[in-house]
Amino acid sequence: MEFALSDEEAAFQSAVRQFGDKVLRPHEREIDAGGRIPDPVLAEMAHLGLLAMPVPPEYGGMGASAVLTELAAEEVGRGDFSMATAVFFLLEAGWGYVLSRHGTEAARREVLPPVCEGKAFLGIATTEPTGGSDLARMRTVSRRDGSEFVLRGEKAFVSGVEEAKRLGGGHLTLTRVEGGGFNFLYVPTRSEHLATQRFENMGRMGISTGGLSYADVRVPERYLIGAEGKGFDRAMDGFRVARTFVSAACVGAAERALETGIAYLREREVFGSKLGKFEGPQFELADLYAQVEAVKWQCRRAAWLLDRYTLRGDLSHQSEVDKAVASVKLTAPQIAFDCVRRVMMWFGAAGYTKDVGLELGLRGVMSYLVGAEGGLNIMRIILGRELLGREFVPYR
Repeated sequence: MEFALSDEEAAFQSAVRQFGDKVLRPHEREIDAGGRIPDPVLAEMAHLGLLAMPVPPEYGGMGASAVLTELAAEEVGRGDFSMATAVFFLLEAGWGYVLSRHGTEAARREVLPPVCEGKAFLGIATTEPTGGSDLARMRTVSRRDGSEFVLRGEKAFVSGVEEAKRLGGGHLTLTRVEGGGFNFLYVPTRSEHLATQRFENMGRMGISTGGLSYADVRVPERYLIGAEGKGFDRAMDGFRVARTFVSAACVGAAERALETGIAYLREREVFGSKLGKFEGPQFELADLYAQVEAVKWQCRRAAWLLDRYTLRGDLSHQSEVDKAVASVKLTAPQIAFDCVRRVMMWFGAAGYTKDVGLELGLRGVMSYLVGAEGGLNIMRIILGRELLGREFVPYR
């Protein structure tokens, strides 16, 4: 593994950082208060090739590596501290990759170009009201009816329900098959007999979260992802990729918090000295920086493993990939949240105000502690399974 970025990677990272500084930061309060990412921001993301980056050029993407996409995710998380734009980014990247790799040619040609242009939304729908990661309790079912699949059931805590209605697009949806197995289907949100509901979150206000209800929704067979009845593995492919980019966005948010804190430690005077001269905050800063640097390189390695194996369809090192991805998804949100929280405390009462802006990051990163793209305890279960063996999985 080469630690130094290539000239092309460094130039691209610099361009995305400029985008974050000049476009995302000025809009982050508007994104948070207005409940949506402005269309000009999406248009600029499309212009830079940031939407669904791993999708091959023939379908409108960059054909970007996981490492390059991970670099972009860091900068997007750093630019829009609310994490809303990062959520939009990583969903398009992770699930755009899955559709481009495992979808039918007809679905690729139809769905991916508008997604890459910022004119449609692509997300993931697996969680249900009766069970999050407990797939044994999944109640949404699909059955074949000629050249179509008919869906009945309900999904909850789905990102992008309003965006898919407003822009067009839909979600890759995991469904149970009567008789055993799972189907993974692209389901357009504007489908007949599909109803949506919006939930009110405490953070990430710029991208909607809600529920989807399917009352015999008909989906053409060209929208089947992978083989019939074998959709679970295709969904896990997407989660491996998306979780890596989630972690990268958390790294970017943590770096933004440290940047804010360092400036304050240099400027704030207390008891006749700069705050940064006191060992308390100085030592805390050192600890936080070391943790963020460690998880950043952990994240970079996970992306490197995705490029080396997963994105090539090589399953020979799947356990190594799963351990790397689960490890970084377990640690990055916790470190980012703790980093933002502790920097807030350096500011005292001011840190609790919206003027300082750290509360944006605290609310946004929190979503990745409670379950988005897989809860922390699910990451621990994955690690336990890979370290001890599948016979030690606590459920079947």
